[in-house]
Amino acid sequence: MAAATLKCCAPWRLVQLSLVRSSVPNLSFRTAASPMMGATVEEFEQAKSRMSTLKNDPGNEVKLKIYALFKQSTQGPCNIPKPGMLDFVNKVKWDAWKSLGPISQEEARQQYCDLIGSLVTAEGGSSAQVAAEPAGSAAMYETLLVTTEDDITTIKLNRPAKKNAITTEMYNEIIAALEQAAKDDSVITVLTGAGDFYCSGNDLSNFTKIPEAGVEEMARKAGVLLSNYVKAYIDFPKPLVAVVNGPAVGIAVTLLGLFDLVYATERATFHTPFSQLGQSAEGCSSYTFPKIMGPAKASEMLLFNKKLTAAQACELGLVTEVFPDSSFQLEAWTRLKAYAKLPRNSLALSKQLIRSVEKERLHTVNDAEVERLIERWTSEECFNAVMSFFQAKAKL
Repeated sequence: MAAATLKCCAPWRLVQLSLVRSSVPNLSFRTAASPMMGATVEEFEQAKSRMSTLKNDPGNEVKLKIYALFKQSTQGPCNIPKPGMLDFVNKVKWDAWKSLGPISQEEARQQYCDLIGSLVTAEGGSSAQVAAEPAGSAAMYETLLVTTEDDITTIKLNRPAKKNAITTEMYNEIIAALEQAAKDDSVITVLTGAGDFYCSGNDLSNFTKIPEAGVEEMARKAGVLLSNYVKAYIDFPKPLVAVVNGPAVGIAVTLLGLFDLVYATERATFHTPFSQLGQSAEGCSSYTFPKIMGPAKASEMLLFNKKLTAAQACELGLVTEVFPDSSFQLEAWTRLKAYAKLPRNSLALSKQLIRSVEKERLHTVNDAEVERLIERWTSEECFNAVMSFFQAKAKL
């Protein structure tokens, strides 16, 4: 989770800017004619320009590598003091730069040029990757595909290369898409994912975007965003269906207790590794999970990181029905299209009656969970757990 970001740039570029902006000074390079081992200064400058054309998110490790090579190219080996433990972004940046060791500036420039060149080349054949969506799409989003057809509004998380991990921008766009769906003429609203994953939870790069005001301000803004995000599900007035097309992690799982139907493919899994990351439950799961599956099974998931298969999740009541992967899409959508032919107002009003019984309690639970998470996000325990995650991932 992190503070809201601007939408005028490619999403990953905002992260790149946050990594570089605060600590890269104005530099005077030698002229382009100056010979260097490896890449010339002109080639280095061209690589910097080409980087600004990238549209796809290359991943946290690659972005940190770009930052580290830039610093090594322009300033040499890392010689600044190690940042404090709670200075998330500068600690990650420092580690990446320090890991380059004593390689020369010339070698770092060449590696920088090679890396940017490989990213640009990799995008050459993939920029036209656009899913064939039915006519009737009502709005354009950077991270979602939102369509309305057969009286069903579908909100599809559209970062398949990142397992549909939720960025700050995606949080804001889902809120906007739910607000739009609540007002349109559709009967049912469906949330699903593009590619092989339903959603892998929070994009942990959100934790590296620390504003100048510090960690506390980041946590406060993240808490406001999370609160508004969960409220959008609590208050949603129409039948809300999750079509879980693959593995689900974190908030993608905890929110399922607020859906009216959950259909899952047999290869879906459900994982809430909060304590593993030094965090705590959200999405009203501290209330809905014990109510749905009983306190013991809920604790196994929320406290001890138990991962459920689709069959187990269905047996416990978190999932409505599981379908064979080979026929999942056909069977799920056949049912949903039939449900969408039912009287719209009757469905909406009946859903609101069901939700009204516990709506106030759900908002209270949401507020308590967010308050606890703000404390967690500013704790050294959470920082150490997230850093361990990044380090383990970098070794893969």
